[in-house]
Amino acid sequence: MKARRPGARARYPLSLRRRPVRWDAQRPTWRQAKPGVIADALKRAEARPSGNWYVVGATRDVRRDRPLPATVAGREIVVWRTAGGRLAAGPGICPHLGAPLADSPVRCGTLICHWHGLALDGGPFAGWEPLPVHDDGVLVWVRLDQVGGEPPLAAPVVPARPPLARSVSAVYTGVGTCEPEDVVANRLDPWHGAWFHPYSFVDLTVVGTPSGDDPDDDGFTVDVSFKVAGRLVVPVRAVFSTPGPRTVVMRITEGEGRGSVVETHATPLGPDELGRPRTAVVEAVLASSERPGFAAARGAAPVLRRFMAAAAGRLWRDDLAYAERRWLLRSTGRFPG
Repeated sequence: MKARRPGARARYPLSLRRRPVRWDAQRPTWRQAKPGVIADALKRAEARPSGNWYVVGATRDVRRDRPLPATVAGREIVVWRTAGGRLAAGPGICPHLGAPLADSPVRCGTLICHWHGLALDGGPFAGWEPLPVHDDGVLVWVRLDQVGGEPPLAAPVVPARPPLARSVSAVYTGVGTCEPEDVVANRLDPWHGAWFHPYSFVDLTVVGTPSGDDPDDDGFTVDVSFKVAGRLVVPVRAVFSTPGPRTVVMRITEGEGRGSVVETHATPLGPDELGRPRTAVVEAVLASSERPGFAAARGAAPVLRRFMAAAAGRLWRDDLAYAERRWLLRSTGRFPG
């Protein structure tokens, strides 16, 4: 499907819709949301290499005085900063008697076990082996070769982003009872946006879908308006793509905030007490704008981050229900797709 071109960027970012459209008066999208198109896009995403890298949290959450704990596929992990400021990562179980290192403090760049004082500086020690770790400036990644089972990559596949110095970033983390593929499938269904999230999106039209023939043109192109208040909206064009098996990127290509991205990363946590899979959604929002006033707005970045994370959280409360429902139907053999 060839995408049509919207008009040039307006002088002002906001638009006033002529009249509201009732939720039930929208044009149905179920005919366009073909399960086969979504399934094929999911298969192509799962075939792309990840190099065994998993997102475990936000860069901002790695503090000097305590580690960032994480779980990937049932394995406890800790990440902390050494005295020189670099990241160190490794198993979250003390090699002495199994204490949870997540509860231990960091002193002068050394992680000190709070049970018996064993000190780890990030290097190998008595069977404790460090893990490759990567800080991309927004997110922290850890490489787990035994979990991923792929040929390892020296660094994760980090999507292209707007320059950090000229953008505002926020990170949201949520947990759902599902598998990573259910999270990715949710993001590869842009047709549900205005139906399932009417508080955030209106006038959504999918104007381009991947054919699967061209790996460089494997995205879903969407024209959509973000709701601000009343009839005020911000119309944009966005493209959803999958650079890896557990990552979906939404990039604004036209309209206000061109170049801004929303990265959704799905990390398997392991089973819950009932044996059901759990997945963490770590979503990074990097907002940028060419408008002169955006530089001043960046001065309020701490406040903006809270609003951005809250908006992502509201969407994911719904979308995790979508992903959980998908997993439930798949696990019981009742999934219609």
